[in-house]
Amino acid sequence: MFGGGSITLFHVRGIRIAVDWSWFFVLFLVIFWLSEFYGDVLGESGSSAAFGLAVLSAAGFFGSIVLHELGHAFAALRNGIGISNIQLWFFGGMARLDRDSDSPSTEFKVAVAGPLVTLAIVVVLTAVGLLAVGTEEFRKAALVESDAGVSGFVAMIAWLASINLLVLLFNLLPAFPMDGGKIVRAIAWWRTGDRGAATRFAANLGRVFAYIFIGGGLLLIFAGDAFGGVWLALIGFIINGSARAAAAQTTITSGISKLSVADVMDREPVSIPDDLTVERALDEYFLRYRWPWFPVVDAAHRFLGLVVRDKADEVPESSRTTSYVSDLLEHDDGTFQVRDDTPLDALLSSRALRRFGALMAVDAEGRLSGVITVEQVGRALRDASRR
Repeated sequence: MFGGGSITLFHVRGIRIAVDWSWFFVLFLVIFWLSEFYGDVLGESGSSAAFGLAVLSAAGFFGSIVLHELGHAFAALRNGIGISNIQLWFFGGMARLDRDSDSPSTEFKVAVAGPLVTLAIVVVLTAVGLLAVGTEEFRKAALVESDAGVSGFVAMIAWLASINLLVLLFNLLPAFPMDGGKIVRAIAWWRTGDRGAATRFAANLGRVFAYIFIGGGLLLIFAGDAFGGVWLALIGFIINGSARAAAAQTTITSGISKLSVADVMDREPVSIPDDLTVERALDEYFLRYRWPWFPVVDAAHRFLGLVVRDKADEVPESSRTTSYVSDLLEHDDGTFQVRDDTPLDALLSSRALRRFGALMAVDAEGRLSGVITVEQVGRALRDASRR
């Protein structure tokens, strides 16, 4: 779905904003369609002014999609979940989280953040339009009626308000994995205390809506609206596939649903004190264990970050007795660590765990309590499947 060929547009607070090739096709369709609409509004069909408004509208639409996904992203970051990137594609956008939420409240906060941003966009644009031309003219412009009697700028504001309202309503449908479906899963998870059961419920509900979309799309095709019908049916097929995949993953991981990180982690991790000299760190840790990096802790055994062998080797030999591990520390922003009471199945989608091969487990006070590796998670899955 999001395979290869993505193009980076820009970065926001370290989050990569990229586009899939299919995004350009939608961009072309939006500009082509809106150019005709603005030509009718301005009475200048095919003019450069109509084309310019269409381009601005397309940019505004995709900008609002980015803001929607940034709402999810910032909510995730506030709850300790990393974001690898945001990708725009044929049907909108998706914020790729480094891992699943570890509690119903976190799931709800992350899921509802995007719709709240879109709601704010709708409210602001509607207020501007109503102040500019009044209720009736703005309503006609929002319904893309060429005889609305408004300026090109107001027509653009009205269209952006209406398209964002459609995005908001569509996203709030309880069809997992859309935002509404994730909100449903969070509520079901909170009520039952069982992430797996909540995911299966939301996924099954999502499949029901997927079949409704597919059926609706076929009806539109038979009614003569081939473009709208194909579009709606494709959305249905994608939702159905995603919901089936979520349900299948839940079935596979149900055997570890009661396990936490603390149940399988190594409880005696080798760590380096931050006040140790670089010379002793090399002699007593790197040369002894032959590992490329070690977790670093302070006097209270709180996890501070990582020290990497390459950085230690770069310190001149004459300075190694007066340089300390704390000088080489790669401070952790939450990427390298996980709470030891985190459900084990929450790590199955952890990009950080797959990338680094291990995560530092910390307790509620931030003290290093263990190390969890990819091999340990895989072993737990295999043991569960045998049972």
